[in-house]
Amino acid sequence: MSRYLPSPIAQRSFEAAARHLSFTRAANELNVTQAAISHQVKSLEDHLRGRLFVRLTRKLLLTNDGQALYSVVSEAFDRIGDVADKLRSGTGNETLTVSLTPYFAAKWLTHRLGRFWSRYPNIDLRLHHSRQPVQFDQAEMDMVISWGRDEWPGLAATMLLRSRVIPVCSPMLMKGKPPLRTPADLNNHTLLHEGDYELWTQWLQAVGVEGVNVRRGSTIDDPNIVLQAAIDGQGIALGADALLGEELSSGRLVMPFDPSISTDLSYYAIYPKTALERPKVKAFYEWLLAEAEYSDTYATARRG
Repeated sequence: MSRYLPSPIAQRSFEAAARHLSFTRAANELNVTQAAISHQVKSLEDHLRGRLFVRLTRKLLLTNDGQALYSVVSEAFDRIGDVADKLRSGTGNETLTVSLTPYFAAKWLTHRLGRFWSRYPNIDLRLHHSRQPVQFDQAEMDMVISWGRDEWPGLAATMLLRSRVIPVCSPMLMKGKPPLRTPADLNNHTLLHEGDYELWTQWLQAVGVEGVNVRRGSTIDDPNIVLQAAIDGQGIALGADALLGEELSSGRLVMPFDPSISTDLSYYAIYPKTALERPKVKAFYEWLLAEAEYSDTYATARRG
C-alpha cells in the first residue's frame, strides 16, 4: 500500500522554519521568498488538519503537533544528509564537521587526531577553524568546541577541560633585568593581553597583587600570536595550563612564579540536544571526553 505523504518541499520548508523559528530566516536559507515558505507551511497544515506554529507578532512558536513533527522531520533530514555525504565522498565514510578555534586545534586537538582516525577509520573529520560565536543554524556543523562560560541557550554543552590560568614567559626574561621573581615585579615588564585586559585583571586580583598597571603592554587578538610573543621573550602571558604542556616540558616557556587561578571560563563541547543520537557524533563525543579526561589528569599531576 502506498503512503500519502506531504510534499517534500513543504517538509523542507517546515523544517527550516521550525529550526529558525522564523519564516524570513528559513526563506534566506532556502533562497526563496518568505511568502513561499508561508505558503508551503500552510499547505502542510492543511494536509495534516492542524496548526504547526503559533504566529506571534515578531516570532513563531511550535505547537505540540509542530514539535512532534519537527523532531521526526529533522532527524530524517540528518540521516539523509549523512547518506548523501557518504555517496558524495565515494568512500562509504561518514563526514563529521566540527568547528573550533585555531588555538585549541593547534595546541590540543591536532596531535591527538591520529588516535581518533585509527579507532574510527569510517569517519571523515572536517575541522572548521573559527572564532565566531556558536551558530548551528547558519552552517552544517555537528559540534562546536569553544572557550566560554556555561551559557549556551537552546544547546547541550559538556565541559572538556578544567584549566587553570598560569603566567608564562621565556626563560631569557628570568635571567635578565629588571628582575622577575615575584608578581609585584610585573610592573617593570610587558604584559601580553589577548583581546582585552580582563584575564590579567582577574589574575592580579586573585593572587592579591596591587600596584601593577594592567593596561601596560601589548594587546593581541590571536592567542597563537600571544603565545609566540611570550616564547620570543616579548613579555609575560597568561594561558590555560592544559594547553601549554608541550611548551613547558620543552622549556620554551617557564612559569616565573607559582600562583595560578581558576576562572569561570573553560573549553566546552557544544552540540544540538539531539546530536548524540547520531552514531558518528556520539563516537567523536565519547573519544573527545576520554582524551580530555587523560589531559586533565596529566595537567593535575604536573601541578602537583
